[in-house]
Amino acid sequence: MAASHATVKAQPRAASAKPNLTLVRDPVARAPVDPVLKWAGGKARLLPELLARMPSASQWTGGYFEPFVGGAAVFLNLRPLRAVLSDVNPELVHLYTIVRDQVEELIEDLHRHTYERTYYYGVRALDPATLPPIERASRMVFLNRTCFNGLWRVNRRGEFNVPFGRYTNPTLCPVQRLRAVSNALKDTELRHTDFAGAVAGARKGDFVYFDPPYVPLTRTANFTSYTATSFGLEDQHRLAQLFTALGRRGVRCMLSNSDTPLVRELYAGHRLDQIMAPRAISRDPENRQPVAELIVRNYQYQ
Repeated sequence: MAASHATVKAQPRAASAKPNLTLVRDPVARAPVDPVLKWAGGKARLLPELLARMPSASQWTGGYFEPFVGGAAVFLNLRPLRAVLSDVNPELVHLYTIVRDQVEELIEDLHRHTYERTYYYGVRALDPATLPPIERASRMVFLNRTCFNGLWRVNRRGEFNVPFGRYTNPTLCPVQRLRAVSNALKDTELRHTDFAGAVAGARKGDFVYFDPPYVPLTRTANFTSYTATSFGLEDQHRLAQLFTALGRRGVRCMLSNSDTPLVRELYAGHRLDQIMAPRAISRDPENRQPVAELIVRNYQYQ
């Protein structure tokens, strides 16, 4: 087995450590920006842990791929010069495309929404496939910022079904964030595809960050219904196989997942770091306790 896949118990790098990303990021012209969406499993709070484990500049000389883009917190912090972002959620990819290409039109449309229960359910009932492109993207932002806990969940028919959230004067149109994210996405390729298709063109020197739906800790802790087809056990196995195959091609990969026996078994040939992550979504605030997660790498930091 190649040395890059040797089983080791890696010592976590200090959270304050900063990776040398000068080959792929201009820290002055491309400063980090905040996400537009709230997203289950979003990585904003874990950025120090992730950044401390990024490949060095000598390892990461190519592009950046993020197949489970979600709220895009990692991408928006890194701001790499070359990036391919993708997701199987069609509404999400459509929204980012509109934010990238028509942000001012989106901002104008968002101003027509109002935070009111009956109005919310009326917008929720709309079929996004029947809406003009701007209104379709506007619907997603509005629902995301006014639904319960910012959770994006659909049923098997692909219908968004999260109930109305209770907030005090929520910001329905985050103008500055939208414009900043639009600027960050300008030179980015967006794809509506699964994780395998997303990295089909990855080659030696590229870096891939995988943030898939997590292996559930319990039977009731499954928040994988971002699309009509959930992410199951077979998908977890396919992803682990792809992770290993990419490493053999010289593609540096990092992955986040729950710390479970299955995940440890799937990635036993790689470097595993356990971290404690805040739990952002739970009906009972007292249950929002830190939980163990794993950061998996197919490389050793140089």
